[in-house]
Amino acid sequence: MTFLGWCLSLLGYALTWSLLPIVLLRKKRNPAASIAWMLTIVLLPIGGAVLFLLFGVNRVERRKRTRQISTQQLASQRPFVAPSERPPQPDDPPATARLLRLAHRVADGWPTRGNAVELLNDTHHTLALIEQAITAANESIHLEYYIWQPDRTGTQLRDLLIGKAKQGVRVRFLYDGFGSSRLKQRFLQPMRDAGILVATFLPGQTLRERWSINLRNHRKIVVVDDRVAFTGGMNIGDEYLGRDREIGFWRDTHLRLEGPEVQRHQAIFAEDWYYATGEVLSDTAATASAGNVTAQTVSDGPITDTSVFQALMLAAINEAERDLHLATSYFAPPHTIVIALQNAAFRGVRVRLLVSGRKNHPMPLLAGRAVYDDLLRAGCEIWEYERGLLHSKTLTIDGHWSLVGSPNLDCRSLFLNFESGVILYDAAIALQLQQQFARDAQDARLIDVDSWSRRGWVQHVAESFCRLFTPLL
Repeated sequence: MTFLGWCLSLLGYALTWSLLPIVLLRKKRNPAASIAWMLTIVLLPIGGAVLFLLFGVNRVERRKRTRQISTQQLASQRPFVAPSERPPQPDDPPATARLLRLAHRVADGWPTRGNAVELLNDTHHTLALIEQAITAANESIHLEYYIWQPDRTGTQLRDLLIGKAKQGVRVRFLYDGFGSSRLKQRFLQPMRDAGILVATFLPGQTLRERWSINLRNHRKIVVVDDRVAFTGGMNIGDEYLGRDREIGFWRDTHLRLEGPEVQRHQAIFAEDWYYATGEVLSDTAATASAGNVTAQTVSDGPITDTSVFQALMLAAINEAERDLHLATSYFAPPHTIVIALQNAAFRGVRVRLLVSGRKNHPMPLLAGRAVYDDLLRAGCEIWEYERGLLHSKTLTIDGHWSLVGSPNLDCRSLFLNFESGVILYDAAIALQLQQQFARDAQDARLIDVDSWSRRGWVQHVAESFCRLFTPLL
């Protein structure tokens, strides 16, 4: 062996033995991911180490700054919603009370009364309402997106923001550096020239954190004048309006909110903005009651050892007694979720799943199909959406509890991404989601258990292979 070969071998062994303890310490929440990364590092001593540094670091520490932020300043970002908070009531059904207490612990607060919530199922209408709110803005516009395309749709909305900034409205724009990688200086400079504050959300600011391109800010949040907020699954770009010929029709679900929960969306934006820029946004006034919906904003990210959305989804599935409707774009669930769905069906719950079909990315599609057999045999109903691309992320149980937001039912959303969503304790909205599920099912293919069990062995192998990568999907 040459001298260079010896050096490379020593480097490979050094990286292997130095990274294995890091894997064990960082992957406590997901043992399957730990095993997958340890095998990769051992079998590919140098290449595996590089892959782990790029994709395997799934914890982001809020960076320390020379300028320390006082406890009072950080606390000022928390919205004042106490008068509107809604803890469990004596006449609450036991399941509702348990879900309220769980959400209170993982989301650090009770839900609030007095919200006006509009369920948006048409992307053209959603964009029109966002543009309408921006046009009416008088003081501030805060936008946070995973994907913002520099195409006709993205440019049109950018120019609207530029016009408002020139009118004196304070505009802050935060975008994910990976998802919005097509945004270049040529697109952003006119925004800066107009006075818009633009920031990129990266996995981190230190060299070590920049290596981990695996962590993404998947949130979609708009807050206008601390009065109205939008959130859900829809990004900004031509494809989200069905203008991509290859994808075709785009099916998404979004929310428009007024009331106390607007402040909580502002708090999420303020935290992410501080992380990206170091600027502490000033406190906002309390938001008055605007409707009669009880809601709770929830956020999650790879900064704690608790997966908030996995905890919420598992609890909701386990509390279901009659029916469960789940729609998701990427369905590559961890085994815990699969078991919970099976058990719900075994208990007699009507479990109905709507997932994106042929327009989906092939690897997560195959990984999700690998668990169809288990779910179908338990009695779950599975539809694959075929009209276009299904991008909704919704969960409804028993016609009274719903979750709408940005997280898909995959390990990336549950363990790696920064996500946000809204829990809705409202029968009318749950009914709307169930009705929309029924309409979407008409554009989907029902998976028949008998015909599915007769699919070819090549498909079996492909599904099982992709399932191995579920912790990374």
